[in-house]
Amino acid sequence: MSPHALDAVTFGEMMGMFMATSPGPLHRVRGYELALAGAEANVVTGLARLGHRVGWVGKVGADPIGQFAVEQLAAEGVDVSLVGVDDTAPTGFQLKSMAQGGDPEVVYFRKNSAGSRLAPTEAADTYLAGARHLHLTGIPLALSETTRTFAFHAVEVARSAGATISFDPNLRPALWHSEAEMTAVINDMAHRCDWVMPGLAEGVLLTGAATESGVAEHYLQQGVSRVVIKDGCRGSALHTADGVWRRPVFPVTVVDTVGAGDGFAAGLISAHLDGLAPDAALARASAVGALATTSPGDKDGLPTRTALEAFLAAARPHCEPTRRKGTVSAWNSR
Repeated sequence: MSPHALDAVTFGEMMGMFMATSPGPLHRVRGYELALAGAEANVVTGLARLGHRVGWVGKVGADPIGQFAVEQLAAEGVDVSLVGVDDTAPTGFQLKSMAQGGDPEVVYFRKNSAGSRLAPTEAADTYLAGARHLHLTGIPLALSETTRTFAFHAVEVARSAGATISFDPNLRPALWHSEAEMTAVINDMAHRCDWVMPGLAEGVLLTGAATESGVAEHYLQQGVSRVVIKDGCRGSALHTADGVWRRPVFPVTVVDTVGAGDGFAAGLISAHLDGLAPDAALARASAVGALATTSPGDKDGLPTRTALEAFLAAARPHCEPTRRKGTVSAWNSR
């Protein structure tokens, strides 16, 4: 693949998601609808809908759920040429309740899944080296030693190729042996990336800092160039060595909060690829994240570029963004 054949690449585990078609405890629900799940798949779908050339790397099982997942991603315009099929391990899946107040119950069935068997290959190296940007989350770091090895190797490949790298810790404590292991491995990865985008509670847990500024300072001192901290309904902030930019949330009717962070990441990466200034970048990220919560599926609310532009033109945040010391060039630099 020629240099920069793709704008962005990500990798991880895709799963089938059985969404309850009626409210109530999962063990009492009698109807489910099959959809696609997976944090990285959500991000790459969001980027594809915004018009970027993107690819996803991973493995699925030789089963109907795996075939469904690959077809769904391909239908969004995502390149799936590096998706492998494992004949001996199943595609993971999850059960998801109909959200009550925006926060659904989710139960995972992913142990020893095909997705946990993703390992480095020469073909994957070539593919990763052909992208302008690499995005990853903390989930592959927790799934297995194999996927953890792939993740660290992928970052080395992307760095050598001159790509920018973003990292969403996306903490899943249930997948880790201990909190100490989770913190050590996640921070090891974070320090190797250009930008890190934790939720505030995640950042506090990972760094031991008590405040947003403390979390940001921890990662900036470790060489991370941009720290983007999400704080739910209180908005988000972008910290660099040059300053801080803040953006409140956009008011929307929340149906399901799952996938909001993935939408935010897609918007932020899209803004980076388009060379937007910090204020506009946070606005795009916040808008995509907000729209992601307006539908029951993890990715159903992710907008096209036309829909996003219409939303931004019509919507108004709760207050104006603020900036301290920062310059426009700070976002466009590495």
